[in-house]
Order: sequence, then structure tokens, then C-alpha cells
Amino acid sequence: MSVLIKGGRVITAADDYVADIYIEGERITLIGESLDLQADKVIDATGKYVLPGCVDPHTHLEMPWRGETTIDDFESGQTAAAFGGTTTHVDFCIQGKGQTFGDALAAWHAKREGKALIDNGFHIAVTDLREGGTLEELARLPEEHGVTSYKLFMAYKDSLMVDDETLFRTMQVAAKTGALVMVHAENGDAIEVLVAEALAAGNTDPIYHALTRPPETEGEATNRAIQLARVAGAALYVVHVSCAESVEPLALAREKGWNVHGETCTQYFFIDQTYLERPGFEGAKYVYTPPPRDKANQDVLWNAVRTDILSAISTDHCAYLFDGQKDAGKDDFSQIPNGGPGLENRLHMIHEFGVRGGKISLNRMVELLATNPAKLFGLYPRKGTLAVGSDADVVVFDPDKQLTISAATHHSRSDYNLYEGTEVTGSPEVVLLRGNVLVENGQLVAKPGIGRFIKRARFGEELKPEALAAASA
Repeated sequence: MSVLIKGGRVITAADDYVADIYIEGERITLIGESLDLQADKVIDATGKYVLPGCVDPHTHLEMPWRGETTIDDFESGQTAAAFGGTTTHVDFCIQGKGQTFGDALAAWHAKREGKALIDNGFHIAVTDLREGGTLEELARLPEEHGVTSYKLFMAYKDSLMVDDETLFRTMQVAAKTGALVMVHAENGDAIEVLVAEALAAGNTDPIYHALTRPPETEGEATNRAIQLARVAGAALYVVHVSCAESVEPLALAREKGWNVHGETCTQYFFIDQTYLERPGFEGAKYVYTPPPRDKANQDVLWNAVRTDILSAISTDHCAYLFDGQKDAGKDDFSQIPNGGPGLENRLHMIHEFGVRGGKISLNRMVELLATNPAKLFGLYPRKGTLAVGSDADVVVFDPDKQLTISAATHHSRSDYNLYEGTEVTGSPEVVLLRGNVLVENGQLVAKPGIGRFIKRARFGEELKPEALAAASA
């Protein structure tokens, strides 16, 4: 199907101009002024922004953890993403104890089969190199599976955490294979001690989730990961940075020109530690890791994304029900499932409070939500920009549309919204994936199964548009 988008304000990480975009065969084939071309579908974008589809590099769909499974599967999670202008995401495939990486990936592919509404790739989360996967198998993932990022948890000692030997050996493999190492940076050993002490003292409320994971434990682990990656010669990406203690070592490493990158998540700009003190167990809604920090950190994070100390904003979408899952921890904060929803509202919130709030430009917003995630995770220039030859992942965004964010209107299966009642101006009006309309006039148009798995390029390499046949399955 051919599509002509007329008269929109085209905004990329580098450009801002009014033009028409012509789409044919799932790709952008022409960009110009007053294009006089026939098309199967014409979209009038006058007065609207035309943005590249957003890329979310950090999501957890249908993820089992501590006896619970996140409430959004690939269909509901990707539906929420589409309504929020996200057309590609990279989800975490978690290696189970004793499981090979190949078996883990097969299980995650089965989760998306027949349900996918947007395109996605997978990171592999390394949890077991003793009885499960091997370093040799890990090294083959980029070539054989198009999985070019390895995730390691430095926290969750009872389930996901790896020791420093595993962390360092994985970094050495990544340095040889061209993969990007991702770390959840917290000192899991120290946190384990603090949690046990809090519970022994009878401190069981949600606020103790934050008080037992102080920012120093994040800062220490961030610096440790940076130094180990430096020794191993690996590229490093620190996920969900939440505080000054973590921003500072990242800033120093980037000032030195080291191959170190970081992201923060939407929620850390808006939710502070006091939310966990809300009465009636309401604070459990905001139990995610790292926890919400003191409000002063929000200005630190805005400055970090503005100055490229942090290069991306993700969601860490990890949705649980408040009623029926989060309440498992009513008498013990350590049993509250860690995570929150957010996949749908990233663009809404960053446009409203980042762009309209004068903290970042429109170009920087696109860079943080689309272009940089695509570049860092081997998807660019096929994803993350509007250019001839790129996939026609396009968001026609109405900058004047007013919206009240609510659990009643979002498309996640979560029964609450982190930004409940927030009023924003600006929302996606039409969302296209490879030229196919996903969302239009507030309705989901596409059917599950349209989304593709993307085999990604190695870190620092480009995913060429001409590699379409070889790069997707």
C-alpha cells in the first residue's frame, strides 16, 4: 500500500521542516515539498508534527519473576506502545537457571508469536553461566540470532543477580563479539543486608523499598560496572539511572571519552520518594527498581538528558496489577513485585514536561525517544529516523490535542497508571508501522501478527535498509 503524508512539520533528531512524505512498499521512498503523487491513502498532517516512530529499548512483557508474571503480554503491551507512538521496542529475554540461551530465546519468541503489533528485538539477560548457557553460546548470539546486547543484573540476589566474575567474563565476550553490555547497577549484597535489617525491625511498609536501596548503592555499582567494562574493553550501557550518585560517574566516563552510555526512564522525572509513603498501601504502585528518589534528582536527570550524559529515555515497562499482584507485599515490602506500567505515556509526558516545559527541544526529544535508542541498539537507520530508505514507522502527532492520562483510558492491562490524572497537550493522531496504519482516530486498526522480530546490528554498526530480508524473520 502507498501512503502520502501531506504538509506536516517533519521533525528528526537533526531537522525541522515542512514537507510531504511518500511511502511505498513499507519504506519511505520520497520526501519533498508539494509532492504530486497518487497514493492509496492520503493523510493530511497540516499543523501536525511528523515524527519517526519511537523506539523503547527497555521493556518487560510477559516476564515471570518470583512466582508472578507481568500482566501485559505482547499483544496488550504492544497495543499500549502503538497508542503512545512507539513502533519498535527491545524486550528482555531472561535466561532461566539451567537454561541455554537458545532455549530462552525460543521461549520468548513463542510469547510474541501471533501477538505482535509492533516490531521488536530481544536483549539476552545472562543469569547462569555454570549450569545453563556458556560463554561460547553467548558469543554466537549476534551472528546466529541477531541478539546484540547482553544484560546483567547487579541486584536481586535471590533470583537474577550475577557475581562480578560472571559480569566481567560477559564483558570480555561482548568486547570480542561487538555486543553492548547492559547493567542493572545496584549493589545487591548491601541491599540484601539492609532489607533483612528493616524487616527484622518490623519495618514492612512500601517506603522501606526505597530506604533499603539508597542512591549510594546505585552509584557504587554504576562506577564498578564502568571500571570493569573499561578493563574488559566492552561498550557499556547503564539502564534506568535514577540519581545524582549514578549520573556523576557516567558524566566522568563520558568526559574522558570512554565507551559508556546511560538511560533514564520517564517515571524518574515525575515521581519522587514521597509517593511510596501514600496511605492505604497506595505506595506499592511506585515500587520499582531503582526506587523513586528525592525530588532534587529530577533536575539532575533533566540536565543529564539535555547534555547527553544520558542518551536515551526508556520506560522499563514492567506492569503488575495493584489488586492481585502488588498486594502480595502488604505485610512485607520485599514481596511487592518490582515494576510499573508506562509504555503508552512516554511521548506524552516528555513532550509536555520536556518540550513544552522548556527543558529540551523537539529535536532532542526525538533523539532521546527514537534516534539514540535505534543507534545504540543496532536498529538505525532502518528505525529511529525519517529518511528515504528507512522503514516507514511514522507518528503524526497533534501538538494541540489535550488529554488526561488515566488508567481508564490506557491500553495496558495494568489497573493503575503512574501518571493518573496528569493533563498533557499533544498526542499521537496516526501511527504507522512500515507504512501500515496501526492507530487512527483513537482506534486500533491493525491486527496482531503484523509486528516483526528484528535481528539487530552489532553495537556501533548500522542496520542498512537494504538488509531487510536478512534482518527480519
